[in-house]
Amino acid sequence: MQPRGAPTLSILVVDDETSLRDTLTRSFTREGHTVTAVADGNSAIERASAEPFDVVLLDVALGPGPNGYEVCRTLRAQRNVVPIIMLTALDSEADAVQGLEAGADDYVTKPFSAPELLARLRAALRRNARGAQQTSQLQLGSLRIDLARRESAGPAGEIHLTPLEYRVLECLTRHLGSIVMQRQLIREVWGPEREDDSRSLRVCIKNLRGKLEPDPREPRYLITETGLGYRLRADEDCEASQRT
Repeated sequence: MQPRGAPTLSILVVDDETSLRDTLTRSFTREGHTVTAVADGNSAIERASAEPFDVVLLDVALGPGPNGYEVCRTLRAQRNVVPIIMLTALDSEADAVQGLEAGADDYVTKPFSAPELLARLRAALRRNARGAQQTSQLQLGSLRIDLARRESAGPAGEIHLTPLEYRVLECLTRHLGSIVMQRQLIREVWGPEREDDSRSLRVCIKNLRGKLEPDPREPRYLITETGLGYRLRADEDCEASQRT
């Protein structure tokens, strides 16, 4: 059941499998949400360009017509900022990379449960709202980080972060809860000429975990997405992931 007080969502489901479209429509409608379901990429572009959806669930392998990656790129080129979650049947790093580089906010591998997918939708919406706020204040458990003032503190007092570590956190915070591709992170922090220097990034992430994580061996906030990059999670995202 939908949590009491949770907002009703307008969801666009794009998948060429009739059974999956029907299943998702029934599940989300039962939760009190409004669902529009289409079977092809051209219909998805037309509906998403004309109507204000809260979130788009977009299958990768659409056909005929534009596939999911092409639909995603088209919507982003139109400056459509609605959160987009890619649905893929292939548990492949290459598919995930291609979807994220096309402008998706997240991806989910089939098969998945409706509660898991709904939790991912809500997380994407929270991240979208936080991104719009452009806050410089970061709260990680008992730690408070002021990115604008370059100040960090916890129960034991001040935490010293280097300028480089603050720049990495600033980049991750701009995409809070979403995967930031390794190349993008290096490009924004070190510059395009250092794009292949993944070792420096790994060392920086390791040092940040040592200063910010309750247990650096089992990170709660600075998450490695293998083969992709890193994700900075806030407390509410950590709690949501533990519930799914």
